[in-house]
Amino acid sequence: MPNYKLVYLLGIGGIGMSALARYFRHLGCSIAGYDRVRTKLTIELEVEGMQIHYHESPELLRQLLQGFSKEEILIIYTPALPSDGLEFQFFKSSGYLIKKRAEILGGISHRFNTIAVAGTHGKTTTTTLIAHILKTAEINCFAFLGGISSNYETNLLLGDTKVDEKTFMVVEADEYDRSFLNLKPQIAVVTSVDADHLDIYGDLVAMRESYLAFTRLLSKTGSLIVQKNVNNALGLIADRFTYGVNLDADFSASNIVVRNGEFYFDVGSSFSSLEHVVLGIPGRHNVENAMAAIAVAQLLKIESWKIKKALRTFKGVRRRFDFRIKSECIAFIDDYAHHPEELRAAISTCRELYPSKKITGIFQPHLFSRTRDFSAEFSKSLSLLDECFLLPIYPARELPIENVNSEMLLKNIDCKMKMVINGDQIISFMESHPLEVIITLGAGDIDAIVEPLRVMLKKKYNTDSTN
Repeated sequence: MPNYKLVYLLGIGGIGMSALARYFRHLGCSIAGYDRVRTKLTIELEVEGMQIHYHESPELLRQLLQGFSKEEILIIYTPALPSDGLEFQFFKSSGYLIKKRAEILGGISHRFNTIAVAGTHGKTTTTTLIAHILKTAEINCFAFLGGISSNYETNLLLGDTKVDEKTFMVVEADEYDRSFLNLKPQIAVVTSVDADHLDIYGDLVAMRESYLAFTRLLSKTGSLIVQKNVNNALGLIADRFTYGVNLDADFSASNIVVRNGEFYFDVGSSFSSLEHVVLGIPGRHNVENAMAAIAVAQLLKIESWKIKKALRTFKGVRRRFDFRIKSECIAFIDDYAHHPEELRAAISTCRELYPSKKITGIFQPHLFSRTRDFSAEFSKSLSLLDECFLLPIYPARELPIENVNSEMLLKNIDCKMKMVINGDQIISFMESHPLEVIITLGAGDIDAIVEPLRVMLKKKYNTDSTN
């Protein structure tokens, strides 16, 4: 990478963009950026010394860029922000070097032995767990994570300053906008290929073609690891390793037992089997994610005791089945789930952990197009709840679609209690509503109610028990 002195990020508060900001800060660059909303993450970046503003201002940019030549400045943008924005157009018309986040991440991946994890769901937890195993085994690695690791309280893990042929990069491979096709992996993992981002791909066939293209990015000496059902869906016949839960695969979990909220299992492996493995986070879907991580670890010849230690000490990822309160009288879980399969996995895990308790869910649909494309599947997954409260759809990058709204989902949800409610009303409603287990679900700005809800529940149930 050229020796840039200033890196400016349009959409710096995004999870992927903020990791890049931290990486270039580590390299000694000055970092500045714009985002629409000040969040906990952007505040953390400010504390780390980055200049961030929250209104588009070409005049402010002119002041910021003084003292740097154009050759010393790199502009990184995310497609999540519109390209007709004032600042993007300023940089474009002024002749600055502008690069997509995916292009920059792809360029960085060429510096390392890259382990890239792709999939409709499961990739963030799997990526973070792989990185934790490597760190536990004291292997030099950098990691670009799609969430905040609860073990390390960051989305960027840094390795030693010296980078050599034994240095690894672990990265979440984002399928949105085909971004993952910029990467150069030595080890590629595919966790799932359920339909998603059909606003980009058009249909499931085109989406899976992109995943096939991703698997072809491997070098001749590289290794491909895929969930067994993914292997069947993609029709892979080249050399690859498969994994799953209770499946005839190269790496398979069996004998899963839940004891005091912890998941124990055995591992059958083509390399070295493991017994009495304990995973630090709950959920059968996370046992499956762990199998992918174990496959990577065994390919790298990491010792079994180090793998088991890492699995036992893994604390998960913020907003991935993230316990905010865990006590006898109330449990509050926050989860990023925004796809029907992710909802099913999160709610089913609640049901397995709390089989005799009432499960109350608050869900914010993400994107009008996704809500339209999977309305039946969303309603079916949400019907697993005892009570379902829907927030209005979070539009993200989209304009409204006629007749696509939360009410459309509500009418097909089969719950004992269900309603659509605005975010500014939910805390006061829940304050007077009887609860046993409550889970917040969604990828929009629903995270803004998580802390106020936690504070209210803590006071309401007079508990100090938190995760």
